[in-house]
Amino acid sequence: MQFESPLIKGKLIKRYKRFLADIILADGSQITAHCANTGAMTGCMPDGANVWLSVSDNPKRKYPHSWQLVEVKPGVLACINTGLTNKLALEALNKNQIKELQGFDVCRSEVPYGEEGSRVDFVLTYSGRNVFVEVKHVTLSLHEGIGSFPDAVTKRGQKHLRELIQQVKCGDRAVLLFIIMRTDVNLVTPADSVDAEYGRLLREAVKEGVEVIAYGANVDPAGLTINRVIPVKL
Repeated sequence: MQFESPLIKGKLIKRYKRFLADIILADGSQITAHCANTGAMTGCMPDGANVWLSVSDNPKRKYPHSWQLVEVKPGVLACINTGLTNKLALEALNKNQIKELQGFDVCRSEVPYGEEGSRVDFVLTYSGRNVFVEVKHVTLSLHEGIGSFPDAVTKRGQKHLRELIQQVKCGDRAVLLFIIMRTDVNLVTPADSVDAEYGRLLREAVKEGVEVIAYGANVDPAGLTINRVIPVKL
């Protein structure tokens, strides 16, 4: 998946109010960029970090710059824009890059489902049988080479796990797909120290038959591509 326009480079000053970040551009000017990530972004905001931004030509936008990538440590990039995760997942599905989910007949996005009023990211149909797929964006790394989810307590994520469990009990197939949006991760675990209830529900979901899989993305200012399978350790 390529970015719609070339990214420009800057250095992070600070992120604040969740949706905003102050950044110094290469020419020395300071701008405020939109941050499309409502999470804690733990480890993704090093002081003075190199960052990459897209620029919109929409005159109605108050902040034309959008923060896309960050160098979390030398040579390691992460994509902090959670809005791109489902787009990348959809591209990978359509290219049959997710081997556990190849060969579907129909793919629907943002489908209402469940007793708790959720929307599942994708419903794939195989010869009339539905597979419910929930996608999660991973950038947190609490230990070297290990990615973890979530980066903050997530009631919404807990709800999604309960909904997936219920779909399996109804006879459907359900899959939780972690997309790892940083380049130094080779293993994924639940972040029990951040949200113990999410970890508990994740293990319960696996016992009930929910499939949990993870794929890593190559993160580059030119674009994002799924490039590796990543094991999940519960």
